[in-house]
Amino acid sequence: MKSNESNQKVTTVIEDFLWHCEFEKKLDRKTLNAYKADLSQFVSNVGDLNISEVNKDVLRKYLQAISHFRHKTIKRKIATIKAMLNYYEYENEWYNNPMRKMKIRMREPIRLPTVMSIEEVKSLFNIVYKQQRNCKQETFSYHTATRNIAIVELLFASGMRVSELCDLRLCDIDMKQGCVRIIGKGNKERIVDISQKATLTAIKEWLKEQGPCDSQYPLFVNRLHNKLSTQSVRLLIKNLVSLTQIKKKITPHTFRHTYATLLLEEGVDITYIQHLLGHSSVVTTQIYTHVNLQKQHELLSKKHPRRLI
Repeated sequence: MKSNESNQKVTTVIEDFLWHCEFEKKLDRKTLNAYKADLSQFVSNVGDLNISEVNKDVLRKYLQAISHFRHKTIKRKIATIKAMLNYYEYENEWYNNPMRKMKIRMREPIRLPTVMSIEEVKSLFNIVYKQQRNCKQETFSYHTATRNIAIVELLFASGMRVSELCDLRLCDIDMKQGCVRIIGKGNKERIVDISQKATLTAIKEWLKEQGPCDSQYPLFVNRLHNKLSTQSVRLLIKNLVSLTQIKKKITPHTFRHTYATLLLEEGVDITYIQHLLGHSSVVTTQIYTHVNLQKQHELLSKKHPRRLI
């Protein structure tokens, strides 16, 4: 073992690892930011030790320190540390990753996602369209209401993430083919059909409101003509929900859950839904089968012919 390698500080290893992730693995900015946050928290908890001092005892203490987080968050933080140590081990033959000798198992409880019924979706559509009808054309309020309709329609039509929605550019919408090009996690591209007439009409009207723009221009912008933020979309949905009788907590992501669940209930194959959502594994998509089973239970409880006997 070279002493200068064993005395290397964890912060130095983190810098090298993040450089490797950004320039060699070409990970997207959101993943890099998550890695930075997790690794910063790791150093805050254990201190800037020499890499050779990071052993099983140190890692166990760190696990204890983050034990108050949700299971999913803990798993992500552990995965980040493991990725960094695996990288260092690959680059340095002398180093033995202590995580290889640790068995960390967590049974994450199944959390069924919040899903809207068709009636609840209808009520949100009614509100956003009503807002447009109450505005005079060629006013800023009408302009904003038209944009909001396109946002709500597109969220429900595509099941895309709110960040994906805000990242859309004009060139990502193909009105002739009736589809949208989405860049998802890990910079993965997918094409999702949006051929429903109401959705296409809403987008067409918004494009008319926006006027001629460069193809790289954001699809959705704020009053300053900057790309609309995810927080603005969340606030929009929150305000719309407040005007309905819906008691559930509804976010832009609820549209994604609803989209997947209702497609599954309509008999769409789960692997196709996996593609539409941009999941890298069908295991992630399978959460919606639990929701669907819950629906089946409700239907069979009320409709099964045995109740008539």
